[in-house]
Amino acid sequence: QLQLVESGGGLVQPGGSLRLSCAASGFTLAGYAIGWFRQAPGKEREGVSCISNSGGSTKYADSVKGRFTISRDIAKTTVYLQMNSLKPEDTAVYYCAAVLRPIGTCTMTPLMDYWGKGTLVTVSS
Repeated sequence: QLQLVESGGGLVQPGGSLRLSCAASGFTLAGYAIGWFRQAPGKEREGVSCISNSGGSTKYADSVKGRFTISRDIAKTTVYLQMNSLKPEDTAVYYCAAVLRPIGTCTMTPLMDYWGKGTLVTVSS
């Protein structure tokens, strides 16, 4: 069964950091562009960041630019989202998703082929 698995969520104080990981089960992430999305209670799912299949192209939502960094390992088996200077408004369930895209491109629209089940990030003192 093809699926994505997120990990690394948890409770952190404002100003703290977390690193989320996204790994594939049943297939390889190589060749797929990866997006990170989040959904806060009562709000729609929004795109946070994405990275191309080569890792050479990235995008960020304005709300996280300068604080979050997306990356993927050399073997392209795992994608990470490093989150620094976290704010209470970053509290949400974070999802990773994969989609086949032209080389060097990625998207933060939710038109993805595969989704993980999400990991909860809570930013609170």
